[in-house]
Amino acid sequence: MSDLDQMYQQIILDAARERHGEGQLPTAQGESFQVNPSCGDEVTMQVELVDGKINLAWTGHGCSISQASISLMSDLVSDKSVAEFDQLYETFHQMMELRGAELDDESADQLEDAAALSGVSQFPMRIKCALLGWMALRDATAQALASATPDNATSTTDIEEDN
Repeated sequence: MSDLDQMYQQIILDAARERHGEGQLPTAQGESFQVNPSCGDEVTMQVELVDGKINLAWTGHGCSISQASISLMSDLVSDKSVAEFDQLYETFHQMMELRGAELDDESADQLEDAAALSGVSQFPMRIKCALLGWMALRDATAQALASATPDNATSTTDIEEDN
């Protein structure tokens, strides 16, 4: 294993253990429950928009890849605008479609520590784990945008099976 691979592995393990962003928001404007039916990973993502910026909290359980991805995403998108999150989501999703090809430097810089998950793209069954929290945040953010008042609307969906 290369030094870079070891560093990425350590970032993933640390993020999974530290679970950044874990908790609940008493004034959530959007909430999404996502489950990966192929392995049982689950996350409930809550979002509130404050001055156009994303504030999130999550609860859930699953493998180290899903938990690390959610934790890294929480750090990355905290206090970002919805438009900034949308760009990060697209970049992360594109990284998952690389199927092991190297991520370009600009995308890696944009994703910061979340770029450590690039190796996951080599394993199609694990891509769903990495995308779980991102999909939950996307859904919860859409609900928060659509919500005129904070009402903790809930949505339940499964991860797309075509990843």
